[in-house]
Amino acid sequence: MSNEQDNAETNAENKRKGRRGFLLRALVLVIVLVAIGWTLWYIFEGRWYADTDDAYVKGNVVQITPQVPGTVVSIGAEDGDLVHAGQVLVKLDPSDAEVNLQMAKANLARTVRQVRGLFSNVQSAQADLKTRRIALSKARADYERRKNLASSGAISAEELAHARDALDAAKSALSSAQQQYHRSKVLVDDTVIASHPDVKAAAAKVRAAYLAYVRTTLVAPVDGYIAKRTVQVGQQVQPGLPLMAVVPLHQVWVNANFKETQLGDMRIGQKVTMVSDLYGSDVTFHGRVASLGIGTGSAFSLLPAQNATGNWIKIVQRVPVRITLDPHDIDKHPLRIGLSMSASVNLHDKSGPVLAQHTSNKPQLTTDVYKRQLHAANLLIKRVIHANMGHKGN
Repeated sequence: MSNEQDNAETNAENKRKGRRGFLLRALVLVIVLVAIGWTLWYIFEGRWYADTDDAYVKGNVVQITPQVPGTVVSIGAEDGDLVHAGQVLVKLDPSDAEVNLQMAKANLARTVRQVRGLFSNVQSAQADLKTRRIALSKARADYERRKNLASSGAISAEELAHARDALDAAKSALSSAQQQYHRSKVLVDDTVIASHPDVKAAAAKVRAAYLAYVRTTLVAPVDGYIAKRTVQVGQQVQPGLPLMAVVPLHQVWVNANFKETQLGDMRIGQKVTMVSDLYGSDVTFHGRVASLGIGTGSAFSLLPAQNATGNWIKIVQRVPVRITLDPHDIDKHPLRIGLSMSASVNLHDKSGPVLAQHTSNKPQLTTDVYKRQLHAANLLIKRVIHANMGHKGN
């Protein structure tokens, strides 16, 4: 009975050992297959991607600052509001600027009328010059006639002397008229009323006063969303003081910081896939490498690292890489400035350059709202000049 029990226990132990051996061999086989699969994946696919989770959304932050001093009387937008280019954001008290503008307009009107007088003086001097020439011709003819009569004794020498004096006086009057004409002509030579130096100087004062007046109203330079509003009603502001910011969220990009060891095969134009912490892995953003940083983050920091010391420790540096985003992805899933991103660069295509090879031929961000102000100032100047030209202008 004891032998049969020992044999049963031995068989059971052998079965357990066989099962453990089989599981161990299966585990080793799975590990080997996984290692082979991972190796093959890395060789043919994995090593052609550079990944980082040290990436953040960046964008333009357009500061709204006054160009003239003044007191805030109205605020037209709050943090988070959508604004369009040209929309009123802040209004300053325009009283002083309006008074200066009225004075400049009055000065321009007076100057136009004075210059009109200069042109009239030229016409008067020209008419007087013609009269003096006719008088000189008449005096010369009288003198020549009396000279012939005097030679025959028909008139006295005294009468001939009077004719000579009249001729000399006519010559002097003509010379004086010529000088007066030239003096008047020099003041308006090669100009019309609108292009006369005095009128242009007065027009420049109107232009400056008008710009100072319209700049009491601060408008949005671009489309975007309001951020960092600090201005308050009644606040006395000075030129250059930040009041708020406009952020065009449709023009954001991503700054991804890659290790220097990851940049060997990275090129401009390579495709990038990104995931935002805001939306999670369900939403994938697409983009391309726009530029590779020209220095590490530490090189441009406020206090660069001093490695020339005895206790130096080597640290792998990171280089910022700028990535543009697909506009369609941003429209579907808007991003905010500063959000965290994870980026993966596809390194298969290495045909692009490492550094930019061409200069940019167009501005990255522009506005024309201030150009409109100058155009309006020029229209105002034309109206003032035309209103003071009289019935007959030059």
